[in-house]
Amino acid sequence: MDRITDRGTGRGVELVLRSTRVVIPGAVRPATVAVTRGRIGGVLPYDEPPPPGATALDLGDDVLLPGLVDTHVHVNDPGRSAWEGFPAATRAAAAGGVTTLLDMPLNSLPPTTTVPGLHTKRAAARGRVHTDVGFWGGALPTNVADLRPLHDAGVFGFKSFLSPSGVEEFPHLDRAALDAVAREVAGLGALLIVHAEDPGHLERAPHRGGPRYADFLASRPRAAENEAIGALLAAARRHGTRVHVLHLSSADALPALAAARADGVRVTVETCPHFLTLTAEEVPDGATEFKCCPPIREAANQDALWAGLADGTIDCVVSDHSPCTADLKDGDFGTAWGGISSLQLGLSAVWTAARRRGHTLHDVARWMSTAPAALAGLAHKGAIAPGRDADFAVLAPDETFTVDPAALHHRNPVTAYAGRTLHGVVRSTWLRGRKIADRGGVPPEPTGRLLERT
Repeated sequence: MDRITDRGTGRGVELVLRSTRVVIPGAVRPATVAVTRGRIGGVLPYDEPPPPGATALDLGDDVLLPGLVDTHVHVNDPGRSAWEGFPAATRAAAAGGVTTLLDMPLNSLPPTTTVPGLHTKRAAARGRVHTDVGFWGGALPTNVADLRPLHDAGVFGFKSFLSPSGVEEFPHLDRAALDAVAREVAGLGALLIVHAEDPGHLERAPHRGGPRYADFLASRPRAAENEAIGALLAAARRHGTRVHVLHLSSADALPALAAARADGVRVTVETCPHFLTLTAEEVPDGATEFKCCPPIREAANQDALWAGLADGTIDCVVSDHSPCTADLKDGDFGTAWGGISSLQLGLSAVWTAARRRGHTLHDVARWMSTAPAALAGLAHKGAIAPGRDADFAVLAPDETFTVDPAALHHRNPVTAYAGRTLHGVVRSTWLRGRKIADRGGVPPEPTGRLLERT
């Protein structure tokens, strides 16, 4: 354990949090955490007395986790703020233990594909966020010249699609455009994050609308993911690009990803709570709140994704929160918007499944806080350690609750988790030593900051 050093000897310590279970790098143990000017000043022995004048809070047996970092959130603001918006999204995040999120560059108008578009996005967020928020840029077939200015303006990397995105203002990359973007991103020393489905496979798959989930699943085959991931790995190998596979659904791709990494390709991988907790076999026909792209697959595939997490092939678990208005979830899997709303529920959903499979809260913190922070280069986030931001989630891991969509902070009360009983109640969330959520309630004044890549 560290002791408070010169900031240290107690001087300047404003807040002390004590718990019998604190998730620190490498361990879960009793500890006292001291906060100084919004940063963690020290991780102390459990029985260390608080310095004079510090506010002390004993959390008992509730678990003190590092605040979650969710690097895959569609806020849809400005332009489609009826779908979500910065105030609603960040309230939901705070209530769910998320202290930092990165906003995706599409589904807002304009998309974040130019510096003026980034300025518009920041203006929409400024003074309206309850958590810290950063921004991805978008890489399109037509904006390769915009990538360096966006990089210099502080985006955390660049998002691309290898198949149609669902919105016309954000076209996908064909193989030639992927090569050009990968070359440019490599030259910037930046990160390319990719929605990997192959359009040829999607076009050849059966296309039948209607309420049957089995028909929708057949329209997004695993082969589409596997083929696109192969193309991405080849481009990364050619140019030395650092790449990240978004929302991995097909476990068939895991051997190729592991082999590429062993061969020196700089590739990281994420999956999502819905792929780890929901299965195709249980999706009712007509229940388009379960629709997402790539899709929720079968239970055997889910087991293999968990194995990929356990062996380290999959690095991160993030939400891919992609909400919409209720009317766009129309009961027809062919026409309904594809996206799962889960920003407030991800920690509890993942913990519910992880505990059943023998994983620990230390594992969950690594997947949902430490690894996403490292992916984005957020050196002050992602761990309870001296010098990091004092961002925390306090969790009662053995308590349960039943998901009531009307009780969520999401703008539209639509979620695939409705009616499910989950383990893990988020008691409170703290951002730089300030409580931003308490038993599901979020104070009205937003205190989050806008982040830039440094």
